[in-house]
Amino acid sequence: MLTLSKVTKTYNGEPALDGIDLSLPEDSYVSLLGPSGSGKTTLLRVIAGFETPDAGTIRFGGKVINAVSPHGRGIGFVFQNFALFPHLSVEENIAFGLLNRKHEAVTDRKVVDARVRDMIALVGLTGLEGRATTQISGGQKQRVALARTLVTEPKMVLLDEPLGALDANLRSRMRSELRAIRERCGVTFLHVTGSEAEALAMGDTVLVLDAKKIAQQGYADTIYNRPNSPAVARFLNCYNLFGGRLSDGVFSSAAGPLPVGKFSLPSAQSAYAIRYDRIAIRPREAVAGADEVRIEGTFVASEYTGAAVNSFFQLDDGKVFEVEQHLSHSAPEAYQPQSRYSLVWKKEDALVYG
Repeated sequence: MLTLSKVTKTYNGEPALDGIDLSLPEDSYVSLLGPSGSGKTTLLRVIAGFETPDAGTIRFGGKVINAVSPHGRGIGFVFQNFALFPHLSVEENIAFGLLNRKHEAVTDRKVVDARVRDMIALVGLTGLEGRATTQISGGQKQRVALARTLVTEPKMVLLDEPLGALDANLRSRMRSELRAIRERCGVTFLHVTGSEAEALAMGDTVLVLDAKKIAQQGYADTIYNRPNSPAVARFLNCYNLFGGRLSDGVFSSAAGPLPVGKFSLPSAQSAYAIRYDRIAIRPREAVAGADEVRIEGTFVASEYTGAAVNSFFQLDDGKVFEVEQHLSHSAPEAYQPQSRYSLVWKKEDALVYG
């Protein structure tokens, strides 16, 4: 549906997008994940037509749209701050795009009313039609913004951190609601977020943007289990990473020699990564098995997160090492501050880059 080839964009000589290549499927939910300053919003604005790329080609529905105005692209945009009109009601906000768009504005009031009514039902706002947008909740404002875009029947919807202004409980609930709405209307959503949990939970496909380029594209479970570079693993915020060098089946690091398994990934940067939830905490005197890796650390503190407990250890080089224990597996154990423990994992669970 949407293809970008070698798309670049600079501001005052500084690159914002550096040779972006990507291809998005029809009828899917795509998450775009990246750290602050990676170019996420710029990429959305280039796709929407609010910004013109300096080079490269954008194709949508098989046609080059570089020179097509935003209103002529058939692509909707939902802003992070909702951008609703405070002087208009919920119903009037949703109808605004139909009545005022430059191309094919709908002037038959009966048609407008019917389409707005259907959209209000689709996004779960029935009964709130006459309310001012200042009299509804954040989640309801998000639905109004989405309905205002969907009522114009775009072929794709771009969402710029749409849950960023909502509280944690509402964000969690809106995740499932956004997915359900997308499935009912059959439109591709491209959802930009800085939250790895949000991206992995929502995207059928996940794009990771790093250093102004697409660092990885794939299914959520592939991104989570097999990040293709140290940069992607680091940004997922669920891996301990060691710098060092791989030689003869051993990764030499500041934590000591780490035996490696069969799995390794080519990378310009050498690194060793082990996911937080793949690590066992054992007494200091515990001995590693033949298929295991063992290091020692000093217990610092634990953090209860609801479904899990995250424990933090300081290694001999000062590095903080994190272990995640899911409470569905076992009751949490108590560890003694400033005491030494063995930190053990299967060597086949580690990812080695180099």
